Amino acid sequence: MESDTMRRVVAEFFGTFWLVFGGCGAAVLAAAFPALGIGFLGVSFAFGLTVLTMAYAVGHVSGGHFNPAVTIGLWVAGRCASFHVIPYVIAQVIAAIAAAAVLWVIASSHPNWVAGGFASNGYGDLSPGKYGMSGCFLMEVVMTFFFLFIIIGTTSKGAASGFAGIPIGLGLTLIHLVSIPVTNTSVNPARSTGPALFAGGGHVGQLWLFWLAPIIGAVIAGLLTRWMYEREALIETVVVEESRIA
Repeated sequence: MESDTMRRVVAEFFGTFWLVFGGCGAAVLAAAFPALGIGFLGVSFAFGLTVLTMAYAVGHVSGGHFNPAVTIGLWVAGRCASFHVIPYVIAQVIAAIAAAAVLWVIASSHPNWVAGGFASNGYGDLSPGKYGMSGCFLMEVVMTFFFLFIIIGTTSKGAASGFAGIPIGLGLTLIHLVSIPVTNTSVNPARSTGPALFAGGGHVGQLWLFWLAPIIGAVIAGLLTRWMYEREALIETVVVEESRIA
């Protein structure tokens, strides 16, 4: 693997690791902490902040995807090179599993800890609000569509250069505020995969929805924005522009 691709893959690994560890960690360790839990609002901001911080840390290296659906959606929009798609997705999934593993070790060190759903996504009986499969599927499609729409729009020519990480992070926060009660919010197949593998049982069996629905939403957004921003097709999306000192 050439050095540039390796740098990108490493950036995607750490960005995705931080997203899963920070967001799911907030849900597992802090959401219902006795008397002072951060609740849905805190978890929503935790996910948004992970993307915001990593967008500025490594967004200029890899584009700041941290999400297979984002990578695929950007590829459909003509904003991601074909040869980056598979390495990015592999790195993202491995990072999510690694982050879930580290979180499991930390959480299980508490003597009274019960794994429960381990911040996994689900529908039906595994949905936080017991929403049905069709409602959860539609929620994930719609939310991922708008997440990609925000990403592509804020990184397009004419948008405020260097500030895309802020609306993208806040967009993910808003997505969680709306959809945590429905699916526990995925919009990210890697984020869903890591915790589900440790939660086991029905969560693994329901993973298909949290791969399929986000990818469908991302592809629709990619196709629409490719038409809207056709002059920018085949120009890579970079969340934060890299500045170098000569």
